[in-house]
Amino acid sequence: MIRTLIVGGGSIGERHLRCFQQTGRADVALCEINEELRGQLTDRYQLTQTFASLDEGLLQPFDAVVICTPAHLHIPMARQALDAGASILIEKPLSTTLDGIDELQQALDRTNRPASVAYVYRAHPGVIAMKQAIDSGRFGRPVQITSVSGQHFPLYRPAYREIYYTRRETGGGAIQDALTHVLNAAEWLVGPVTRLAADADHCVLEGVEVEDTVNVVTRHGSVLGSFSLNQHQPPNESNLTVICENGAVRFQMHRHRWLSCVEPGAEWQVEETFSLERDHLFVRQADAFLDVIETGSAPACTVAEALQTLRVNLAVLQAADEQRWVTVD
Repeated sequence: MIRTLIVGGGSIGERHLRCFQQTGRADVALCEINEELRGQLTDRYQLTQTFASLDEGLLQPFDAVVICTPAHLHIPMARQALDAGASILIEKPLSTTLDGIDELQQALDRTNRPASVAYVYRAHPGVIAMKQAIDSGRFGRPVQITSVSGQHFPLYRPAYREIYYTRRETGGGAIQDALTHVLNAAEWLVGPVTRLAADADHCVLEGVEVEDTVNVVTRHGSVLGSFSLNQHQPPNESNLTVICENGAVRFQMHRHRWLSCVEPGAEWQVEETFSLERDHLFVRQADAFLDVIETGSAPACTVAEALQTLRVNLAVLQAADEQRWVTVD
């Protein structure tokens, strides 16, 4: 059993706690500063070890630390966990600024501990299969990538007005909270974003001022891209489409399937459909991270890849605020 400390007992922390338990491979403990919440989760998941602070938790020997706090706390906590000898899984996004990134890389080099960032699309078998098909050259060279996504955020996160989401500085807003997942997946499929333009606004969500609607135009080297996302529409839908020289492929997150089309004027053909419940991706993600620790397999999303997506997040925010094209470097 891999001794695993979950840091943060909010919505995503509770999910990681539950899903690491479900792997059957982890002995899970919790670090949560809120005493009432810590007690509730202790009872709900029959935890035998809990801690009120990371300092207290790291006095014990843990193999892995899963950092599920607001994003501006990720980097210092990751460094602290590495220095304590643990491998780390950091929730997305990697951070909200570039502050401390060099020191994190130095800690990774010094400790030689495995590290991964929790962009959960990379655990989806549909995205994995679609990437393998694109990389094989089956559809030719990618030339364009598009995404249209939206959901009614209050339905899935009813406490959004009371958590990190209310401020960009803590990782809030549609860009850092939701669009970052799609951008990271897109970069994995067709390569890193090199420049972009964006528009964003707060349109609907009550009780917050951060953006809930965003449109982005991207360049991934020679590949053109566009991304549209909101967090207030009634249907929960997400389509990510890659247009190649000899065909097109599409991932539908809301239907857990991927499609292809190669004949002009033809209908989409279903390549694979996957039966997945909401926790399944996070269990797969937990298993993949435990594999990194046990077997030395490659992380699903490296810190370097997450840093690239962080630079894109920051460029989208800048482009939306300044209404101009921004180079990602």
